[in-house]
Amino acid sequence: MSEKKKKEFIHDDSVGTMADVEAVMKKYDRESNVRIWEGVPKKIIHYIMAAFAIYCIIDAVFLTTLQEIRYSVFMGVIIALGFLTFPVRKGVERVNHMPWYDIVIMVLGSGAYFYYAFNAMTVIRLSARIMADPVFMVVGAIGILALVELCRRCVGLPILCVAGVLVIYTLFSGIGITQLIRTLFYTANGIFSTPVGVCVKYIVIFIIFGAFLERTGVADFFIRFANTAVGRFTGGPAKVAVVASALEGMASGSSVANTVGSGSITIPMMKKMGYRPEFAAAVEAAASTGGQIMPPIMGAAAFLMAEFTGIPYGQIALMAILPAVLYFTGIFIAVHLEAKRTGMKGIPRQELPKVKDLVKELYLLLPLIALIWLVGSNTYTMAYSATLSILVAMIVGVIHKIIPHITFDKDGEEEEDAGEKPALSFRWILDAFENGSRSSITVVVACGLAGIISGCITVTGLASMLLGAIVSLSQGIVMVALVLTMLCCIVLGMGVPTTANYCIMAGVCAPILIALNVEPVAAHFFVFYFGIVADITPPVALAAYAGSAIAKSDPMKTGLVATKLAIAAFVVPYVFALNPAMLFVNVTSVFEVIQICITALLGIFGIAAALNGYLGRQLNPLVRIILAAAGLMMVIPGTVTDLIGLIVLVLVVTYEYGMKRKANLQKAK
Repeated sequence: MSEKKKKEFIHDDSVGTMADVEAVMKKYDRESNVRIWEGVPKKIIHYIMAAFAIYCIIDAVFLTTLQEIRYSVFMGVIIALGFLTFPVRKGVERVNHMPWYDIVIMVLGSGAYFYYAFNAMTVIRLSARIMADPVFMVVGAIGILALVELCRRCVGLPILCVAGVLVIYTLFSGIGITQLIRTLFYTANGIFSTPVGVCVKYIVIFIIFGAFLERTGVADFFIRFANTAVGRFTGGPAKVAVVASALEGMASGSSVANTVGSGSITIPMMKKMGYRPEFAAAVEAAASTGGQIMPPIMGAAAFLMAEFTGIPYGQIALMAILPAVLYFTGIFIAVHLEAKRTGMKGIPRQELPKVKDLVKELYLLLPLIALIWLVGSNTYTMAYSATLSILVAMIVGVIHKIIPHITFDKDGEEEEDAGEKPALSFRWILDAFENGSRSSITVVVACGLAGIISGCITVTGLASMLLGAIVSLSQGIVMVALVLTMLCCIVLGMGVPTTANYCIMAGVCAPILIALNVEPVAAHFFVFYFGIVADITPPVALAAYAGSAIAKSDPMKTGLVATKLAIAAFVVPYVFALNPAMLFVNVTSVFEVIQICITALLGIFGIAAALNGYLGRQLNPLVRIILAAAGLMMVIPGTVTDLIGLIVLVLVVTYEYGMKRKANLQKAK
């Protein structure tokens, strides 16, 4: 969150102070638990991280060195920066202090990867015979253990538990320790598999791009835009949270960071207007989690999906638009019905930002526009497109820092504000590079662990066994297989970062659906969606818990409400899995897409109303069941089911609003 927004933070004794918000980040977002560096050490680390970000851009755009060398050097630096950043445990750290054992682990861990880079040609030449060399085996073991320890510090235990179980299973399957080390450290089936490769090629550059966007002030612009667009309507603050999170999600991919970043503004606003704490926190958590399915960044999963499916990134982002719109529309409908049910009003017009002020800052969107145009043109590589977009963000950032200090005299001639000189310091550019590097550490480490997990699955053939088990349980019925896959994704996704979760699901669960004739890209989107909703699905719902900490609400109740609000995320994946036309795949006509969109929206409306229990008036249980059934029928692809669902929905809505009107007339008499 920007310093400006920190100063504007709405204080409320029931919500807490900014110190409380920062404490929430440290509790639920491991990236916020960092060492405290001051003075010269801080400057040195600052410049090292900025230099690494610049190196990553050069590497992705220009370098053609041997892949094994590039990847291992990249991981070696990540390991070093990771141990410089994250302490051994949570808690207050001494300033400028790094224990001797951390220094040893950092040197040995990063040294293992640099050793691999230096001897890459030898590793390639020896191939499987490398298992006979004890030095290479010890180096590989150190590299793996250093990555595991860093993962524990900056990502968390859930993914380590998954990896640990699979490693034990691999060893008990008859795979020797030396063969396992070789597979995980010295081949493209372990740490240096697709996830880390995509980090080197695309993800880190886009994270740097996101850091520059944040520095230009676009996140604050999105919040003010959302206030202006929907703040005055019924339930305004909650609708602001939905719209702002959807917009911020275009350039951000962390559910917890999104929840805390915009939630520290929107949650107090919602509570001030009378929303229950659980509902206020749940709205922000559900909307912020949805940010990871919003193009173009999509929590970096879009790049991984492009690599796994072989479909260009631009097409992946385009395919994601309709499902994302349906997701946020579902939350928006639920928020509106809750506001109507409880009689919530909007934000007074005088408290909302002026449209003319927002129009003056539309130039802040230029970096995003440039990125979308460059990627969509198919003229440049993704890395080159992101690099050019970073340059645009630099220019926009400079303009944004100068404009507040420029005024005009009576004759319209430009002049400097006499009270304050233009802030032409370019230190913010280095800060953005540093933030990009810092934010990359967790993503890269998670992807490295995902490589270990996929390596164990590959070497043991576990994916084939799981495929056989689910196909057997489902008896070849696609709907049953989808439900089983959904449960698998949610369980394995609890507490695991989006990128790592998708990597695991893409290797384990997506092939199961593909084997049952689900369209490959639809299968990948399916597992991606259900990996994400784990962030709001109890018992391990990190985004919901972060929101509840800000709202001072019950965490479990918040998670349950968030799950109810995000019902679209549990429904939409079934739609495009059964009929991929929603993803613009196998489309026979424009009418088909329009029909799917309209019926899905109406279906989600019916389901949301049934769950909320309100449609102009309180609904009795039987009507709620009928309404939910009608909604589900409209969501399921098929003209017959759509017509039946539509007729039932129209009848229920007509009846309920007719009864409400009759009751109002009786009151009037």
